[in-house]
Amino acid sequence: MAAHPGLALHRAASPAEAAAGADVVITCVGNDDDLADVVLGPQGVFSTLRRGGVYIDHTTVSARIARQIAVEGRDKELLCVDAPVTGGQSGAEAGTLSIMCGGSEAAVDAARPILGAYAKRVVHVGKSGAGQTAKMANQMCIAGTIAGLAEAIRFAQTAHLDLDKVFEAISGGAAQSWQMDNRFATMAADEFDFGFAVDWMRKDLGLAIDEARGLGASVPVTALIDQFYGDIQALGGGRQDTSALIRRLPRRDGQKGGA
Repeated sequence: MAAHPGLALHRAASPAEAAAGADVVITCVGNDDDLADVVLGPQGVFSTLRRGGVYIDHTTVSARIARQIAVEGRDKELLCVDAPVTGGQSGAEAGTLSIMCGGSEAAVDAARPILGAYAKRVVHVGKSGAGQTAKMANQMCIAGTIAGLAEAIRFAQTAHLDLDKVFEAISGGAAQSWQMDNRFATMAADEFDFGFAVDWMRKDLGLAIDEARGLGASVPVTALIDQFYGDIQALGGGRQDTSALIRRLPRRDGQKGGA
């Protein structure tokens, strides 16, 4: 990893070593088990982070683990924020991420100056775990949009429409979305190497479905699209980006593509 000019980097042997004496620690790992190990384990962040320190987590995980971390952090007088992000790799590189935060007002206020360095929007959604629940809603919206876009593109191809003209006609109206603006052309060309992977989306949708079950909320569309993404995994597309959902729908326009 190349260091920023004037910035010295040190590779720590454990999360505990990395957090020792720190004012702020930020994590972004894979799932609930990874996070529990990195934060709460014997060599975890909380074993050495100083009292009064700020802990920010950007992993997309369950609301349950976020609440557990907040409880254990409170016992150590830490300011904990569950802060999942949206905006993708391009947003991270451009410093335009949106971050949904769960935690106390004091914790989020303490985190804002740090988050502002790489985010365009920082929203305090509610108490600990609320950031994660909001991220679940975000992923549900994205999955639904991609599913609709995939069907629309294949429909237009089957009708032998000029896709450039279709995009021009519909992208300026109510159908417009970030997914349409950024993935319409690549989905039509069966190109799926643009960031957030199908495997990760399935993890996120699974979290949303589990949370909905606990809340007694009905999410039939999310559950169906989760199954569709399972089909893409079965086709070997787990590491392709989420727009690969269109692979479920065969092309009928005589061109190569689809499943």
